[in-house]
Amino acid sequence: MARKDTETERRTLLCVNASLEKKAKNLIIIDMSEVSSFTDCFVICSGASSRHVQAIAQSIQENMKKSGISPLGVEGGNVGTWILLDYDDVVVHVFYEPVREFYDIERLWPDAPRTAIDEEATEMKALDQRR
Repeated sequence: MARKDTETERRTLLCVNASLEKKAKNLIIIDMSEVSSFTDCFVICSGASSRHVQAIAQSIQENMKKSGISPLGVEGGNVGTWILLDYDDVVVHVFYEPVREFYDIERLWPDAPRTAIDEEATEMKALDQRR
């Protein structure tokens, strides 16, 4: 993160690791702190089916709740093609793969620093910023 906010980093890592537990695909972190006023970080990932998407989102919500963090809002949970979890400084987008390709929201912020997470990873211990 451009702004070294340890709480934002902690929340981001909780979301990323919960996603990795459920084998999320094409996981990226976008540092929004310099390009947005509504959040500091996007976590974007994909699932292979609507059930997979729902499982990833549920895992994130459960892990965040265990840490005492509740979402400000959750959208799309019933359909399972694009679930948005708003944790204020961290916003998570969990997509069904074809829906992610269609909307391609990453292209909206091409200059924002991003980190791609290796799909073989099982846990991320710290944020590493790459483009």
